[in-house]
Amino acid sequence: MKRVLLLYGMLFIFISAPAQENEPASSTTEQQWENTARTEDAATEDDSYLQQEEHFKKHPLNINTATVEELEELNCLTGLQVQQFLAYRRLLGELIDRYELQAIPGWDIATIKKILPYIIVTDNRNLAEKLRTRWRGGDGVLIARYGRIPEESKGYEKPLTSGASYYLGSRDRLFLRYSYNYKNVLRWGLLADKDAGEQFFKGYQRQGFDFYSFHFFVARLGIIKALALGDFTVNFGQGLVQWQSLAFKKSADVLNIKRQAATLRPYNSAGEYNFHRGAGITLQKANWETTFFLSIRKLSANTVPDSSSDDGAISSFLTSGYHRSASENEDRNSLRQTALGGKIQYRGDNGLVGISAIHYHFSKLVQKADEPYNLFALKGTSLTNAAIDYSYTWRNIHLFGEAATDDAANKAFLNGAIISLHTKAAVSILHRQISRAYRSINGSAFTENTFPVNENGIYTGLSLNISNSLHLVAYADIFRYPWLKYRVDAPSAGRDYLVQADFRPNKQTNLYLAYRSETKMINLPGTGVATSLTGHVSRNDFRLQASTVVSGPLTLKTRSEISWYNKDGTTGTGQGFTTYLDAYYKPSRKQYWRGNARLQYFETSGFDERIYTYEADAPYNSSIPFYYDRGMRYYININLDVLRLLNKIKKTPVNADLWLKWAQTIYSGKTFTGSGLDKIDGNHRSEIKFELILSL
Repeated sequence: MKRVLLLYGMLFIFISAPAQENEPASSTTEQQWENTARTEDAATEDDSYLQQEEHFKKHPLNINTATVEELEELNCLTGLQVQQFLAYRRLLGELIDRYELQAIPGWDIATIKKILPYIIVTDNRNLAEKLRTRWRGGDGVLIARYGRIPEESKGYEKPLTSGASYYLGSRDRLFLRYSYNYKNVLRWGLLADKDAGEQFFKGYQRQGFDFYSFHFFVARLGIIKALALGDFTVNFGQGLVQWQSLAFKKSADVLNIKRQAATLRPYNSAGEYNFHRGAGITLQKANWETTFFLSIRKLSANTVPDSSSDDGAISSFLTSGYHRSASENEDRNSLRQTALGGKIQYRGDNGLVGISAIHYHFSKLVQKADEPYNLFALKGTSLTNAAIDYSYTWRNIHLFGEAATDDAANKAFLNGAIISLHTKAAVSILHRQISRAYRSINGSAFTENTFPVNENGIYTGLSLNISNSLHLVAYADIFRYPWLKYRVDAPSAGRDYLVQADFRPNKQTNLYLAYRSETKMINLPGTGVATSLTGHVSRNDFRLQASTVVSGPLTLKTRSEISWYNKDGTTGTGQGFTTYLDAYYKPSRKQYWRGNARLQYFETSGFDERIYTYEADAPYNSSIPFYYDRGMRYYININLDVLRLLNKIKKTPVNADLWLKWAQTIYSGKTFTGSGLDKIDGNHRSEIKFELILSL
């Protein structure tokens, strides 16, 4: 208890100093990131979402000339709200003032507040510019990031016995990126990344960094709507065939169930798996749009001996991007993947219809482990997918969906609707029926599974604006798996419910109360039979979060969460609990330095009860660690305006921001943390991070 009081005292000492530039993330954004981290750890390295958000903050979108794709890129509007705005603009012409947004059907106050930081209302049209004029006046941003865990883990101790695995490189994490962006119509950049444990200019990484990336992207150049060279992502339909951009799934944003993004997008994030490398082009003429792309790249994959091939077979794709030990480096770039695909789309005033296809070829045979749940998994050296997708708005109903197939005629269907029942009420409905044998390489649909495979289900969401200060949301998702899954040796089913109330009594205070209940099936331990018996696993979470502006520059936020976890056939119920306090200081005028801080306590019965929490971090960073056992967590972020601090001047041609983060987790009653090569002696684990951002 004394330690808790001491750390709270430390926290309030730090909040008395100037602090972080960014305000606390919205509760919905936090939940979206936390839910993503539960199932897709690698997805949190995709910072394209954060880059786009920063761009629109600096260069708000002219909503009078914005296209469908640009409105969707804001990530603030549902498909129905986008169509409602476009219909309003076609009928009544350009908006005169931001206050006119309140007159758009289906746009409530919460939506308008969410979108206002990213838009402007003006009659200055963005005229098409020649390519040579786009090289001047854009935003050049150079980011240099350094991170390190001060405590040395077992992986960095060279073993005494030969053949034992260990990390060959240093504990330093290095990241460099330069990007140029002119109004999102000319973008290019370079990226280099080294993970902790990877070598640097020696050994397996004699070329320096472990991962390099380059992108060049041009938009709105005559008939060329988009041209991508180097690294890029491809998004088709609703993600049954292909979706590589970051896409959230279930959260308190219950109407956000439709996949929305441009077909081609430049890629310049640190994730080393989910992108294409080659060339892609989108051509547009009137209402018709055609996309083609070709990608040839190497992937890291686990190779196992195979009697039918001298080169062996691929048992799994490695998506982490780690190449630290000798075995990880042997798997590095062991597979060549060729992808060729395209899409033809027609867009009318009220909807669109598109046909897409993609073909993959691998340089080695893909053969998953010989397990019952892998009976219908990808096998062979190639895969072809094709799909038809659509969307249509009729009055207050927005319909969308996709029907897909693979080259073995296995089918996948997804159909949804967003319906505005009233100015203060809306519902969303989504049904998916995906064959147990359907296969796709880079699919990412709105499903319970990480990938669109082996799932039938129906999702329903409800959003109610009971008053200007009270907002209620709820969803129910019922799903079934027709075939076996990893750690589930039988067809299974599950359900997921959420109820959340958001209350804003005034402009300074916001709080929400959420209850989530999720039930799935899993193999039960200790059955003593060849095929494991399955039982239900239930998790119930109760969360209370509040934030308030204490004074003009100071905002405090707190969260308390408790969860219950239970497996059929086991005694007792596991529990998890966490509570934290955040402090943000945002001065009314730019000061030399600023920062934020958090103090957190957590206690769980074990790993199954682990709790994910979103953390504030430097720009273009997402941090969503999880906690289990019992302990404390604290971190401090400090931001320095370097040039103003050194030169004592208000304006400079170059902005230089230095971000520093120190974080530490302290466990109670433990003599080590982590496991395997990541095991650290002692009861604490720390992290230090520096990030320098030069805006040119």
